[in-house]
Amino acid sequence: MATRLRKTRKLRGGRHMGWGQVGQHRSFGHKGGLGRSGHLKHLASTVIKEDQDHFGHESTHRPLSVSIITKKWINVRDLDDLFSKSGKSENSKNVLDLTSLEIDKLLGGGEVNNAYTVIVKRASEAAQEKIKKSGGEVTLPVQKTDKNTEVPAEEAKNEDVENNNG
Repeated sequence: MATRLRKTRKLRGGRHMGWGQVGQHRSFGHKGGLGRSGHLKHLASTVIKEDQDHFGHESTHRPLSVSIITKKWINVRDLDDLFSKSGKSENSKNVLDLTSLEIDKLLGGGEVNNAYTVIVKRASEAAQEKIKKSGGEVTLPVQKTDKNTEVPAEEAKNEDVENNNG
């Protein structure tokens, strides 16, 4: 049917377009419920058209607990590449701060070509030895020690004998 022959063309100049008295088909009573009601029933096609991402979730994010557990480790062989990207030279020393790069541990895989001062939370013994052989040093955070260190048993016996005068 041609557009000019439709009923809406006749109603265009009027005030109500075929909806009776003022206010009909305009207010909230005509939208099919309050809030988001009907999104799974009579308004489902509207949701699909206007808000395609309304249902479901984005599955590309890891759970927070997994990201906390995940540790970043790096081998000694990768220090040269890291230094070229984010290293600093201070007082003729090459300084690599792995804690600021969120790397938890330094492992001893590979060889070290240059001398580096590495600041890291934890490092394996092999990694520490390789860096010291190349002329660098590893700076670890200070660990708490007990002030109540026990005296070895032999020294304790000798002190008792010396203090015993009778």
